[in-house]
Amino acid sequence: MSDFSDADTAPVVSFDDEPLILVDSDDNVLGYKPKAEAHLGEGVLHRAFSIFLFDDDDNIWLQQRAPGKQLWGGFWSNSCCSHPRRGETVDAAAKRRLHEELGVDAELTFLYRFEYHARFGDIGSEHELCSVYVGRTSASLSVNPNEISACQTMSAERLDAELADNPAAYTPWLKLEWPRIRSHHWATVENC
Repeated sequence: MSDFSDADTAPVVSFDDEPLILVDSDDNVLGYKPKAEAHLGEGVLHRAFSIFLFDDDDNIWLQQRAPGKQLWGGFWSNSCCSHPRRGETVDAAAKRRLHEELGVDAELTFLYRFEYHARFGDIGSEHELCSVYVGRTSASLSVNPNEISACQTMSAERLDAELADNPAAYTPWLKLEWPRIRSHHWATVENC
């Protein structure tokens, strides 16, 4: 795995004033709100996506979120997650962000969409209508340290055990998405 030498040379790809796409539970666009504001308090429902990227040995890439993240900084999470930009499809945003955070391109397969709400103490909340994707790469990662402080691969079985034994180290969306992938979408993962 290769890395940018430091955060000073890595591109900045997240902005607090970046407008998120506000939606209802049926994914109808209701408006836009700056990212930092959309996550305050109980949060406002907005479009998002999560990517689970696997290597050639069927291990999943996990990232430790950079400590400066507004919500769940320092927690371990799935390979990549973010929000589409105004005028951007979720599919296009997922491919863009995979390259921005991990420096790779991969064919992504949509698995499902779900709504969740998770509170992060007094700081704010995630309230997302989240599209979940799976992909595979044999490429070396080039991790953006502005977004990610560490990366590791883990077998599916080890992640199952980690989420049972050490759930506090992981983001809430990972803890919601992974069991559903394992129970309802594993054949798609194996064939991607």
